[in-house]
Amino acid sequence: MNNEALGTLKQQVGRYGIWSIGLRSEDPDRRTELREAAAELEALGFGALWLGGNTTAAHAAPLIEATKSLAVGTSIQSIWQHEAAASAVDFADLETVHPGRFVLGLGVSHARRADQYGRPYAALVSYLDALDAAGLPAERRVVAALGPKMLRLVSERAAGSIPYLVTPEHTAAAREILGENALLAPELKVVPSTDPTEARALARPFLAPYLGLPNYTNNFLRHGFTEDDLTNGGSDRLVDAVFAWGDDTRIRTHINAFLDAGADHVALQVVDGSPRETLPLNTWRHLAELLA
Repeated sequence: MNNEALGTLKQQVGRYGIWSIGLRSEDPDRRTELREAAAELEALGFGALWLGGNTTAAHAAPLIEATKSLAVGTSIQSIWQHEAAASAVDFADLETVHPGRFVLGLGVSHARRADQYGRPYAALVSYLDALDAAGLPAERRVVAALGPKMLRLVSERAAGSIPYLVTPEHTAAAREILGENALLAPELKVVPSTDPTEARALARPFLAPYLGLPNYTNNFLRHGFTEDDLTNGGSDRLVDAVFAWGDDTRIRTHINAFLDAGADHVALQVVDGSPRETLPLNTWRHLAELLA
């Protein structure tokens, strides 16, 4: 692995990024809105945009075209739904026009969301082998790795990990496995509410679907939570661990906990009860002020 290239990627993405499904729209009528939002997020100081859902280079291209230097990554592109050879071609095409701007974020998704799901570790190894054969550099790909085995693979075959729905405790464990050179960029959900009842009421419906996915629940159990924490939309303890809510000081403290645990970058996803396709511009602006 090229440590100089890894250092360049860390510097490029900076400390903070935005994670959003809304930025990945395929609706041509929204293209201007998305371009303007990307340009503003870059001007606000965010170093990377992470496109939620099963995204591709095609989703990233308009945002890259609308900005000057920030990274745009998929978070994630499912290995089951996109052939490695095609992904490598798409990467190369975008790299030719905008070198060093696109980061291919990969993941094995979940058995309930991929009909062909099976032996995810072996499937990811084969996928990375195919990317190597196609010439897609390891330094421009990251993986949404949760468990120790996947993290060890990432330390050898990718630029780093972009884990979703994790805690600072997971970040600390992941850093130990990945080593110091790899990029570690966890996602963190932010609820813009200072009222604990309201904040948890917004968080639980958002969290509940993930509690039916073993990849996430097993990870929680590995890091100190119990089966009781996983019922009824998640315990207060679980909600408070994976959602940052409260006043500015509390939210900043929660974000800092990931950085203190070893994260290089935190990808912030706003959860405010609006449809996930909505662009929460005012909250993004406030976060930029908070993190400046």
